[in-house]
Amino acid sequence: MPEQPTTSRRRASLLIGVLCLVLGFALAVQVRTTSADSGLGAARQEDLVRILDDLSAREDRLRQDIAGQEDIRDELASGGNQAATALEEARLRQEQLAILAGTVEAVGPGIELTVSDPDGAVGPEVLLDAIQELRAAGAEAIQIGEVRIGLSSAVVGTPGSLVIDGSGLSAPYRIVAIGDPPTLETALNIPGGVVNTVSRAGGQARIEQRDEVTVSALRVIEEPEYAQPAQETD
Repeated sequence: MPEQPTTSRRRASLLIGVLCLVLGFALAVQVRTTSADSGLGAARQEDLVRILDDLSAREDRLRQDIAGQEDIRDELASGGNQAATALEEARLRQEQLAILAGTVEAVGPGIELTVSDPDGAVGPEVLLDAIQELRAAGAEAIQIGEVRIGLSSAVVGTPGSLVIDGSGLSAPYRIVAIGDPPTLETALNIPGGVVNTVSRAGGQARIEQRDEVTVSALRVIEEPEYAQPAQETD
């Protein structure tokens, strides 16, 4: 099992501490040794210079070891942060794709559109127009009745007997969409748009802006029969 970045950083920090202690201990021992050695007083100048050089070289090696361990610690810390950032970005991307694909529930600001049809005159094209207008206005998740709208969603049937993605619908038709509420409502109210069409069919389209709506219906993703990811080329 690969060693966790946190464990590696702890070990590197511990080793740095040990090296610092060793450096301090070596310096102290060397000072006490040179002070207590009765022969140093009579030592030649070149001997004293050699002892001092040895002490300086030992100190330099220890400091280099400490610097090396600090570099390793910093590299581990940087790598751990990059890995955590990449993991978080991947998680957020997965959540966004799942919402767009319709495989998870979604919540957010949006609208509720209720279409009444007392005369049974609202045809499938009206609901299709509503879906298209909402998508064009930036709706990120849409649900009609108990059906989550996807890229391949289709509304068929005859007025008073509508079917969406194989599920029957009955009036009043309830549409929930997540997006910017004022923008979504404006899209449905454009001249000749959904609201006008419903009115001409003898029905009524009531739009309610909400701070939070829930799109709870889920879609089942089918395995593609022909398409597959393209191979990357250099």
